[in-house]
Amino acid sequence: MKLNELRPNEGGGSKPRKRLGRGIGSGLGKTSGKGHKGQNARSGGGVRPGFEGGQMPLFRRLPKRGFTNIFAKEYGIVNLDQLNVFDENTVITPELLFSEGLVKRSKAKDGIKVLGDGELTKKLTIKAQQFSKSAVAKIEAAGGKVEVI
Repeated sequence: MKLNELRPNEGGGSKPRKRLGRGIGSGLGKTSGKGHKGQNARSGGGVRPGFEGGQMPLFRRLPKRGFTNIFAKEYGIVNLDQLNVFDENTVITPELLFSEGLVKRSKAKDGIKVLGDGELTKKLTIKAQQFSKSAVAKIEAAGGKVEVI
């Protein structure tokens, strides 16, 4: 498919564009649908989003709460029951988790954290940046190994 072959869906259609300033008979001549004078009639005219004509805008009237911690770490989360899809004695790395689709790269900016939700039925070696205490206990109880990267 090429750009010049694109067509709207059947039944969807597209509206013809408004041809402004093409004579009085067109219905959009002279002022081109902008009315007479005023801010919106001017070139570059109009107001910014959220502007309420000088009234205190909504986003300034509402109380502000909380804050965003700029030092917060963003870990991709994996639960133990998700790791049962791998074969026995597999070495599980963050790259393997990304390629299998268990964690999205965009969610794991600071690495992977393994949580202890569910049961691990296989002996696995797991390499990740963080582990919960319950996850470490369950992995070692299943005969696996934990490696902090």
